[in-house]
Amino acid sequence: MLKVILCLSLVSSTWCLTPELNEEWEQFKADYVRDYKSDLEERERREIWEANYDYINEHNKLADSGHHTFWLGVNKFADMTNEEFRKVHNTYRKTVHKLTESISNRRADITELPTEVDWRKKGYVGPVPNEGQCGACWAFSALGALEGQHFKKTGKLVTLSAQNLMDCSQKEGNYGCEGGLMDSAFLYIKKNNGVDTEVSYPYKAMNGKCQFKRADVGATLSRYVDIPKGNEQALQKSIAEVGPISTAIDASNPSFQFYTKGVYYEPNCKSDQLDHANVATGYGVYNNTEYYMVREVFGLDYGMNGYIMMSRNRNNNCGIATASSYPIV
Repeated sequence: MLKVILCLSLVSSTWCLTPELNEEWEQFKADYVRDYKSDLEERERREIWEANYDYINEHNKLADSGHHTFWLGVNKFADMTNEEFRKVHNTYRKTVHKLTESISNRRADITELPTEVDWRKKGYVGPVPNEGQCGACWAFSALGALEGQHFKKTGKLVTLSAQNLMDCSQKEGNYGCEGGLMDSAFLYIKKNNGVDTEVSYPYKAMNGKCQFKRADVGATLSRYVDIPKGNEQALQKSIAEVGPISTAIDASNPSFQFYTKGVYYEPNCKSDQLDHANVATGYGVYNNTEYYMVREVFGLDYGMNGYIMMSRNRNNNCGIATASSYPIV
Protein backbone atom coordinates (compact mmCIF):
# COMPACT_ATOMS: atom_id res chain seq x y z
CA MET A 1 0.00 0.00 0.00
CA LEU A 2 1.33 3.43 -0.94
CA LYS A 3 2.09 5.43 2.18
CA VAL A 4 1.12 9.11 1.93
CA ILE A 5 3.18 11.48 4.07
CA LEU A 6 2.09 15.03 4.80
CA CYS A 7 4.95 17.38 5.66
CA LEU A 8 4.23 20.61 7.52
CA SER A 9 6.83 23.35 7.24
CA LEU A 10 7.15 25.36 10.43
CA VAL A 11 9.47 28.23 11.30
CA SER A 12 12.34 26.07 12.54
CA SER A 13 11.64 22.58 11.20
CA THR A 14 9.55 20.35 8.98
CA TRP A 15 7.16 17.79 10.46
CA CYS A 16 6.20 14.80 8.32
CA LEU A 17 2.97 13.05 9.29
CA THR A 18 1.00 10.18 7.77
CA PRO A 19 -2.73 10.98 7.36
CA GLU A 20 -3.64 7.26 7.19
CA LEU A 21 -2.54 6.96 10.82
CA ASN A 22 -4.84 9.70 12.13
CA GLU A 23 -7.31 7.22 13.58
CA GLU A 24 -4.59 5.15 15.26
CA TRP A 25 -3.04 8.31 16.68
CA GLU A 26 -6.34 9.49 18.14
CA GLN A 27 -6.87 6.04 19.64
CA PHE A 28 -3.40 6.11 21.20
CA LYS A 29 -4.09 9.49 22.81
CA ALA A 30 -7.42 8.23 24.15
CA ASP A 31 -5.97 4.95 25.45
CA TYR A 32 -3.13 6.63 27.32
CA VAL A 33 -4.82 9.93 28.21
CA ARG A 34 -2.50 12.21 26.30
CA ASP A 35 -3.20 15.94 26.49
CA TYR A 36 -0.29 17.81 24.97
CA LYS A 37 0.40 21.40 25.96
CA SER A 38 0.49 22.79 22.43
CA ASP A 39 0.00 21.88 18.77
CA LEU A 40 3.75 21.98 18.36
CA GLU A 41 4.30 19.46 21.15
CA GLU A 42 1.63 17.18 19.69
CA ARG A 43 3.26 17.31 16.26
CA GLU A 44 6.60 16.42 17.79
CA ARG A 45 5.13 13.50 19.73
CA ARG A 46 3.14 12.37 16.69
CA GLU A 47 6.33 12.17 14.62
CA ILE A 48 8.10 10.15 17.32
CA TRP A 49 5.06 7.90 17.62
CA GLU A 50 4.95 7.31 13.84
CA ALA A 51 8.64 6.38 13.75
CA ASN A 52 8.06 3.90 16.58
CA TYR A 53 4.90 2.63 14.88
CA ASP A 54 6.90 1.83 11.73
CA TYR A 55 9.67 0.18 13.76
CA ILE A 56 7.14 -2.02 15.58
CA ASN A 57 5.44 -3.11 12.36
CA GLU A 58 8.73 -3.93 10.63
CA HIS A 59 9.86 -6.00 13.61
CA ASN A 60 6.57 -7.90 13.75
CA LYS A 61 6.73 -8.76 10.05
CA LEU A 62 10.06 -10.43 10.72
CA ALA A 63 8.70 -12.12 13.84
CA ASP A 64 5.73 -13.48 11.87
CA SER A 65 8.17 -15.00 9.38
CA GLY A 66 10.21 -16.64 12.15
CA HIS A 67 13.12 -14.22 12.38
CA HIS A 68 12.33 -13.22 15.97
CA THR A 69 10.93 -15.11 18.98
CA PHE A 70 9.00 -12.11 20.32
CA TRP A 71 6.61 -9.40 19.14
CA LEU A 72 6.26 -5.69 19.79
CA GLY A 73 3.23 -3.45 20.22
CA VAL A 74 2.22 0.18 20.56
CA ASN A 75 2.16 0.90 24.28
CA LYS A 76 2.29 3.88 26.64
CA PHE A 77 5.93 4.48 25.70
CA ALA A 78 5.22 4.87 21.99
CA ASP A 79 5.44 8.67 21.94
CA MET A 80 8.83 8.61 23.67
CA THR A 81 12.20 8.34 22.01
CA ASN A 82 14.40 5.49 23.20
CA GLU A 83 16.72 8.06 24.79
CA GLU A 84 13.82 9.49 26.80
CA PHE A 85 12.68 6.03 27.87
CA ARG A 86 16.16 5.09 29.04
CA LYS A 87 16.63 8.33 30.94
CA VAL A 88 13.48 7.77 33.01
CA HIS A 89 13.32 4.00 33.44
CA ASN A 90 16.83 2.56 33.08
CA THR A 91 18.23 3.59 36.46
CA TYR A 92 20.03 0.51 37.75
CA ARG A 93 23.40 1.71 39.10
CA LYS A 94 26.15 -0.84 39.36
CA THR A 95 28.33 -0.27 42.42
CA VAL A 96 30.41 -2.55 44.58
CA HIS A 97 29.61 -3.59 48.15
CA LYS A 98 31.22 -6.33 50.17
CA LEU A 99 28.53 -8.93 50.63
CA THR A 100 27.94 -11.00 53.69
CA GLU A 101 27.66 -14.16 51.62
CA SER A 102 28.16 -15.45 48.09
CA ILE A 103 27.74 -18.83 46.47
CA SER A 104 30.26 -20.89 44.56
CA ASN A 105 31.02 -20.09 40.94
CA ARG A 106 31.22 -23.77 40.10
CA ARG A 107 28.85 -25.08 37.44
CA ALA A 108 25.59 -25.73 39.27
CA ASP A 109 23.98 -29.16 39.03
CA ILE A 110 20.61 -28.58 37.41
CA THR A 111 19.87 -32.16 36.34
CA GLU A 112 17.35 -32.71 39.14
CA LEU A 113 15.59 -29.35 38.83
CA PRO A 114 12.01 -29.12 37.56
CA THR A 115 11.62 -28.17 33.90
CA GLU A 116 9.25 -25.34 34.86
CA VAL A 117 8.95 -23.11 37.92
CA ASP A 118 6.34 -20.41 38.54
CA TRP A 119 6.41 -18.87 42.02
CA ARG A 120 3.33 -16.79 41.22
CA LYS A 121 1.24 -19.94 41.49
CA LYS A 122 2.68 -20.64 44.95
CA GLY A 123 1.80 -17.23 46.38
CA TYR A 124 5.35 -15.84 46.49
CA VAL A 125 4.81 -12.90 44.12
CA GLY A 126 2.97 -9.65 44.73
CA PRO A 127 1.19 -7.39 42.23
CA VAL A 128 3.01 -5.89 39.26
CA PRO A 129 4.24 -2.43 40.31
CA ASN A 130 4.11 0.71 38.18
CA GLU A 131 7.06 3.01 38.81
CA GLY A 132 5.54 5.84 36.76
CA GLN A 133 7.92 8.65 35.80
CA CYS A 134 10.42 7.61 38.47
CA GLY A 135 13.38 5.26 38.17
CA ALA A 136 12.51 2.98 41.08
CA CYS A 137 13.14 -0.35 39.32
CA TRP A 138 15.98 -1.23 41.71
CA ALA A 139 13.73 -0.82 44.76
CA PHE A 140 10.88 -2.92 43.34
CA SER A 141 13.38 -5.59 42.29
CA ALA A 142 14.89 -5.89 45.76
CA LEU A 143 11.48 -5.93 47.43
CA GLY A 144 10.11 -8.50 44.99
CA ALA A 145 12.80 -10.92 46.10
CA LEU A 146 12.36 -10.06 49.79
CA GLU A 147 8.57 -10.41 49.65
CA GLY A 148 9.04 -13.92 48.27
CA GLN A 149 11.46 -14.92 51.04
CA HIS A 150 9.24 -13.38 53.72
CA PHE A 151 6.33 -15.42 52.35
CA LYS A 152 8.49 -18.54 52.31
CA LYS A 153 9.24 -18.10 56.02
CA THR A 154 5.91 -16.81 57.33
CA GLY A 155 3.27 -17.89 54.83
CA LYS A 156 2.15 -14.26 54.49
CA LEU A 157 2.65 -12.18 51.34
CA VAL A 158 3.28 -8.58 52.42
CA THR A 159 3.79 -5.81 49.86
CA LEU A 160 6.77 -3.76 51.05
CA SER A 161 7.50 -0.06 50.65
CA ALA A 162 9.60 1.00 47.69
CA GLN A 163 9.20 4.59 48.87
CA ASN A 164 10.91 3.67 52.13
CA LEU A 165 13.97 2.50 50.19
CA MET A 166 13.93 5.52 47.91
CA ASP A 167 13.73 8.05 50.74
CA CYS A 168 15.99 6.41 53.30
CA SER A 169 18.84 4.45 51.67
CA GLN A 170 21.05 7.21 50.27
CA LYS A 171 23.86 6.40 52.72
CA GLU A 172 24.00 2.91 51.24
CA GLY A 173 24.48 4.33 47.74
CA ASN A 174 20.97 4.72 46.31
CA TYR A 175 19.54 7.82 44.63
CA GLY A 176 15.76 7.48 44.76
CA CYS A 177 14.15 8.13 41.39
CA GLU A 178 17.60 8.66 39.91
CA GLY A 179 18.57 5.03 40.46
CA GLY A 180 20.01 2.48 42.81
CA LEU A 181 21.14 -1.09 43.33
CA MET A 182 19.41 -4.07 44.86
CA ASP A 183 22.37 -5.05 47.06
CA SER A 184 22.44 -1.49 48.40
CA ALA A 185 18.73 -1.84 49.22
CA PHE A 186 19.39 -5.16 50.98
CA LEU A 187 22.25 -3.53 52.89
CA TYR A 188 19.96 -0.73 54.09
CA ILE A 189 17.26 -3.18 55.21
CA LYS A 190 19.85 -5.27 57.06
CA LYS A 191 21.37 -2.25 58.83
CA ASN A 192 17.94 -0.74 59.52
CA ASN A 193 16.55 -4.04 60.77
CA GLY A 194 13.55 -3.83 58.47
CA VAL A 195 11.57 -2.07 55.77
CA ASP A 196 8.05 -0.70 56.15
CA THR A 197 4.93 -2.00 54.44
CA GLU A 198 3.55 -0.39 51.31
CA VAL A 199 0.26 0.30 53.10
CA SER A 200 2.00 2.33 55.81
CA TYR A 201 4.49 4.06 53.49
CA PRO A 202 2.87 4.27 50.02
CA TYR A 203 4.68 4.79 46.76
CA LYS A 204 4.55 8.35 45.39
CA ALA A 205 6.83 8.08 42.34
CA MET A 206 8.99 10.95 43.57
CA ASN A 207 11.82 11.52 46.02
CA GLY A 208 10.87 12.47 49.55
CA LYS A 209 12.05 12.82 53.12
CA CYS A 210 12.64 9.61 55.05
CA GLN A 211 9.56 8.68 57.09
CA PHE A 212 10.45 5.17 58.23
CA LYS A 213 8.52 3.98 61.29
CA ARG A 214 9.70 1.02 63.32
CA ALA A 215 6.12 0.05 64.15
CA ASP A 216 5.32 -0.39 60.45
CA VAL A 217 8.09 -2.84 59.54
CA GLY A 218 6.79 -5.53 57.21
CA ALA A 219 9.89 -7.69 56.72
CA THR A 220 13.53 -8.03 57.71
CA LEU A 221 16.55 -9.88 56.35
CA SER A 222 19.65 -11.40 57.93
CA ARG A 223 21.98 -11.35 54.93
CA TYR A 224 21.97 -11.33 51.15
CA VAL A 225 23.62 -13.41 48.46
CA ASP A 226 25.16 -12.68 45.08
CA ILE A 227 24.75 -15.37 42.45
CA PRO A 228 27.98 -15.93 40.45
CA LYS A 229 28.30 -13.45 37.61
CA GLY A 230 27.01 -14.77 34.31
CA ASN A 231 26.28 -18.27 35.62
CA GLU A 232 22.86 -19.19 34.20
CA GLN A 233 22.92 -22.64 35.78
CA ALA A 234 23.37 -21.04 39.21
CA LEU A 235 20.58 -18.57 38.46
CA GLN A 236 18.21 -21.37 37.41
CA LYS A 237 19.09 -23.38 40.51
CA SER A 238 18.52 -20.36 42.74
CA ILE A 239 15.14 -19.64 41.17
CA ALA A 240 14.09 -23.27 41.59
CA GLU A 241 15.31 -23.70 45.15
CA VAL A 242 15.13 -20.22 46.70
CA GLY A 243 12.25 -18.35 45.06
CA PRO A 244 11.98 -15.05 43.16
CA ILE A 245 15.41 -13.55 42.45
CA SER A 246 16.46 -9.93 41.91
CA THR A 247 17.90 -9.53 38.43
CA ALA A 248 19.29 -6.75 36.25
CA ILE A 249 19.49 -6.48 32.46
CA ASP A 250 20.49 -4.35 29.52
CA ALA A 251 17.14 -2.77 28.63
CA SER A 252 18.55 -0.07 26.37
CA ASN A 253 17.24 -1.36 23.04
CA PRO A 254 13.96 -0.09 21.52
CA SER A 255 12.73 -3.68 21.28
CA PHE A 256 12.51 -3.80 25.09
CA GLN A 257 10.57 -0.53 25.18
CA PHE A 258 7.79 -2.00 23.01
CA TYR A 259 7.90 -5.70 24.00
CA THR A 260 4.46 -7.28 24.06
CA LYS A 261 4.79 -11.10 23.93
CA GLY A 262 7.10 -14.01 23.22
CA VAL A 263 10.61 -14.84 24.41
CA TYR A 264 12.78 -11.73 24.32
CA TYR A 265 16.12 -12.29 22.59
CA GLU A 266 17.99 -9.17 21.53
CA PRO A 267 21.30 -9.74 19.69
CA ASN A 268 22.27 -6.09 20.31
CA CYS A 269 22.12 -6.55 24.08
CA LYS A 270 25.26 -6.31 26.20
CA SER A 271 25.76 -8.71 29.10
CA ASP A 272 28.02 -6.30 30.98
CA GLN A 273 26.17 -3.01 30.48
CA LEU A 274 23.17 -3.32 32.78
CA ASP A 275 20.77 -0.42 33.22
CA HIS A 276 17.47 -1.82 34.49
CA ALA A 277 16.32 -4.03 37.38
CA ASN A 278 13.46 -6.52 37.71
CA VAL A 279 12.70 -9.83 39.42
CA ALA A 280 12.78 -13.36 37.99
CA THR A 281 9.74 -15.26 39.26
CA GLY A 282 10.26 -18.55 37.40
CA TYR A 283 11.41 -20.22 34.22
CA GLY A 284 10.19 -22.62 31.56
CA VAL A 285 9.94 -23.34 27.84
CA TYR A 286 7.66 -21.54 25.37
CA ASN A 287 7.42 -22.63 21.72
CA ASN A 288 10.58 -24.70 22.20
CA THR A 289 12.43 -21.64 23.50
CA GLU A 290 13.77 -21.50 27.07
CA TYR A 291 12.88 -18.44 29.11
CA TYR A 292 12.94 -16.76 32.51
CA MET A 293 9.63 -15.27 33.60
CA VAL A 294 10.43 -11.76 34.80
CA ARG A 295 8.18 -9.26 36.57
CA GLU A 296 8.58 -5.73 35.30
CA VAL A 297 7.81 -2.34 36.88
CA PHE A 298 5.61 -0.70 34.24
CA GLY A 299 2.13 -1.82 35.27
CA LEU A 300 -0.16 -4.44 33.77
CA ASP A 301 -0.33 -2.76 30.35
CA TYR A 302 3.29 -3.57 29.52
CA GLY A 303 4.31 -6.87 27.95
CA MET A 304 2.43 -9.97 29.09
CA ASN A 305 0.30 -8.45 31.85
CA GLY A 306 3.35 -6.75 33.29
CA TYR A 307 5.81 -9.59 32.62
CA ILE A 308 8.49 -10.30 30.05
CA MET A 309 9.92 -13.69 29.09
CA MET A 310 13.70 -13.21 28.92
CA SER A 311 15.83 -15.67 26.95
CA ARG A 312 17.41 -18.47 28.97
CA ASN A 313 20.61 -20.30 28.11
CA ARG A 314 21.43 -18.05 25.16
CA ASN A 315 24.84 -16.89 26.34
CA ASN A 316 23.46 -14.73 29.17
CA ASN A 317 21.51 -12.57 26.73
CA CYS A 318 21.00 -9.02 28.03
CA GLY A 319 22.99 -9.92 31.14
CA ILE A 320 20.09 -11.60 32.91
CA ALA A 321 22.56 -13.63 35.04
CA THR A 322 25.26 -10.97 35.41
CA ALA A 323 24.14 -9.35 38.69
CA SER A 324 21.40 -11.48 40.24
CA SER A 325 20.96 -11.68 44.00
CA TYR A 326 18.53 -12.51 46.79
CA PRO A 327 18.03 -11.91 50.53
CA ILE A 328 17.87 -14.46 53.30
CA VAL A 329 15.39 -13.77 56.09
